[in-house]
Amino acid sequence: MLRGLEIRNMLIIDRLDLGFQPGLNVLTGETGAGKSILLDSLGFVLGWRGRADLVRQGQAQGEVSAWFDIGADHPARAVLEAAGLPVADELILRRINTADGRKTAWINDRRASGEVLRALSDTLVELHGQHDDRGLLNPRGHRALLDAFADHDGLRGEVRAAWRVARQADTALAEARAVMAELASEEDFLRHAVAELEALAPMPGEEASLDARRRQMQAAERQRSDIARAASALGRDGAEGPLNDALRWLEGASDAVDGRLDDAIAALGRALGELGEAADGVERCLDALDFDPLELERVEERLFTMRGLGRKHGVAVDELADLTARLATRLATLDNGARDIAGLEQAAAAARAGFDAVAGRLSALRQSAAQRLDQAVAAELAPLKMERARFETRLSAAEPGPEGRDEVNFTVATNPGAPAGPLARIASGGELSRFLLALKVCLTGGGRDMTLIFDEIDRGVGGATADAVGRRLRALADEGQVLVVTHSPQVAAQATHHWRVEKRVSGDQTFSNVLALDLDARVDEIAWMLSGDSITEEARAAARSLMG
Repeated sequence: MLRGLEIRNMLIIDRLDLGFQPGLNVLTGETGAGKSILLDSLGFVLGWRGRADLVRQGQAQGEVSAWFDIGADHPARAVLEAAGLPVADELILRRINTADGRKTAWINDRRASGEVLRALSDTLVELHGQHDDRGLLNPRGHRALLDAFADHDGLRGEVRAAWRVARQADTALAEARAVMAELASEEDFLRHAVAELEALAPMPGEEASLDARRRQMQAAERQRSDIARAASALGRDGAEGPLNDALRWLEGASDAVDGRLDDAIAALGRALGELGEAADGVERCLDALDFDPLELERVEERLFTMRGLGRKHGVAVDELADLTARLATRLATLDNGARDIAGLEQAAAAARAGFDAVAGRLSALRQSAAQRLDQAVAAELAPLKMERARFETRLSAAEPGPEGRDEVNFTVATNPGAPAGPLARIASGGELSRFLLALKVCLTGGGRDMTLIFDEIDRGVGGATADAVGRRLRALADEGQVLVVTHSPQVAAQATHHWRVEKRVSGDQTFSNVLALDLDARVDEIAWMLSGDSITEEARAAARSLMG
């Protein structure tokens, strides 16, 4: 509920402080006195996009503050929490507009963006008038209004969920078909590459081990010839044979020389022992260096093949195993594609059927709600002296989407037998005002949290019809807070709180001011609205009669 509005240096308003109350708050005054400026200023602090030249001439900046009471369950609290702003029972908005067009906003003394202001405004205020393109006259919002009237949020949630499932299934099917088309275009390559790679069966790290084995065998081949020559020099055909002959000859001559050869024979024996150990070591080394020449050929051939495939596919040799797995997976996807596509087609068909079923239920409920809304509006039109007019909520097929498959349009026919058409094109000014009021009454339930503003919605009506409009506004305000800008004395007479907007000229400057009216002032204001410049006792009596 709007509790107060402070305006500083906005157009012809110098300084204005207003306090609002529950019930029907009425603003009256001459044309041009500044009533629309009040609404422009309120719209400015709420972040609405409007006229840019709001700062009073000669001033550096204009400023508007507004404060609202928000209860524990008010939807504005969720907006504040989402924006990380302080939440309290009182919501204070302040916005400054400098002369050069820069705008700055605060919410509960914290800087905020115009986007957050507009999000809050959607929970705080509804503006209705003959140019109400934000609400009832905008066909794009009619479906949401009908759904709000029917109160089937649960089913709408089911429709949105079913639509998401159907969209996901369709997307999965489309992606699978695209993959299959791509795979089919490279089938020959896949089959050849997978066969070639699987035949080779490369392993991660294999290149390093093969290269090490190849180098080892190549080195052994070079070194073995030298070691073999050493082995030959140490063997019987080398040093061992002559040493054995020398030992044998010396042992044969030893007895004849009285032991003089004993030390030489012992040394020669030791030398033969050491020579034997050396020869055994050389033989063992030769055995270790021994390899199959065919193995070297096989190792080199596999190594060169792996490196050739790496270059062919543009990957490192150690990545060939992963490449084999990836290409094999793609080939398996191609081979199983028909079966997989069939499964995805069944899933998509089931998802679409699920959406169609729940969307059909929503369409049926909308059709039923449309009939109830038409009857409710008809009942409201009768007290507004439009009992011969017809309001009709039309449902037509729309492109399926998260809100179902229905398009909703509010249409009217103002005379019996006349064709129905859109609200804004068929109804005249006064008729449109009453249609909007009747529709708003039907679409607004009890316990509202929003302030309803009607900007000259009674234009074009008078007499008993204007009285009926005023009484309906008063009844609507009994459930919350309604602000009405009006030129109708019948509407003003129903006010629970009444302000007069007046304009005065001081020197070469014009100022707008707003005065709260007590009972006597209200009588005079309504009498003036009835009779014009001259207020007579008869006009005052008529005003008192209107006020009941």
